[in-house]
Amino acid sequence: MTNSSLLSRVASELAQHVAAGLGRTPKTLSSMYFYDDAGSQLFQQIMELPEYYPTRAEFAIFREHGAAIAAALSPPGGGEFALVELGAGDGAKTKLLLRELLAASPTFTYAPVDISTGAMAGLVEMLALEMPALRVAPMVSDYATALAQLRSRPGGKAVLFLGSNIGNFGPAERLDFLRRLAAPLAPADRLLIGFDLQKDPRRIRAAYDDAQGVTAAFNLNLLTRINRELGANFDLAHWQHYTDYNPLTGAVRSYLVSARAQQVRLAALDQTVDFAAWEVIHTENSYKFTLPQIEELATEAGLRVVATFTDAATDFADVVLAAREE
Repeated sequence: MTNSSLLSRVASELAQHVAAGLGRTPKTLSSMYFYDDAGSQLFQQIMELPEYYPTRAEFAIFREHGAAIAAALSPPGGGEFALVELGAGDGAKTKLLLRELLAASPTFTYAPVDISTGAMAGLVEMLALEMPALRVAPMVSDYATALAQLRSRPGGKAVLFLGSNIGNFGPAERLDFLRRLAAPLAPADRLLIGFDLQKDPRRIRAAYDDAQGVTAAFNLNLLTRINRELGANFDLAHWQHYTDYNPLTGAVRSYLVSARAQQVRLAALDQTVDFAAWEVIHTENSYKFTLPQIEELATEAGLRVVATFTDAATDFADVVLAAREE
């Protein structure tokens, strides 16, 4: 699929999603559409914020346990395999693992997947400069397409889903997603997923509402994207970012808040949407987990935990999973 056809399809999917989401009560939009090129750049800034601990915690795990993680992902007895990363972004953390894998198993191929053409181009260029011996097979794609192709990919594979991206799914969606990830895995294949762990509720909330307002800009960029791609006229001066955290459910929820009664025209949909003053659009979930919850989730999805790696403060866990043997 060419970049232009992919972008056309994504724009069509965005239009359908926005029409459905803004027709619900309460109104909703999916965080999967945060990551246009501008959104990807803003998220790179978020990862460097003092409040945003998940990236630093996962870096610490890869620095401390990189060799052990690489060994856990490599097929028994060696041989060629593909390392498929969903949502690769700038690959900063992954580079630590790639170096370990190159040292131990130079015959593998790194297959990064990302919806952002700009992010993928930057990643491929950086890898060519820093690791010229690495075989790279990039894919500009959404998760659904990547998962469909994963089933037909020959040979062994290890799949990465890093960061705390698994937390963006609600419970039912999360289970369905993991089952789809598990389906194409052979017994020797591996899956590495990053889980943000439950901790001080104040630290968690601050990570999603930073003092510099970068997270707010990231959330509001979704409206900018809809303006650009769907001919909408959201006035960002009358929208606010809001987030909360419920320690009982482990859910961070982010919203866009209409600061006044207003109408928004979406030309591509030939539709006008009314918003009451202080009405919200729910844009993101980010669930936090306990280690027992991760074990239970793996079992429900037809997976088993092979190894668990945490940082020293147990803020974060990278969990290696495999398909359960019949």
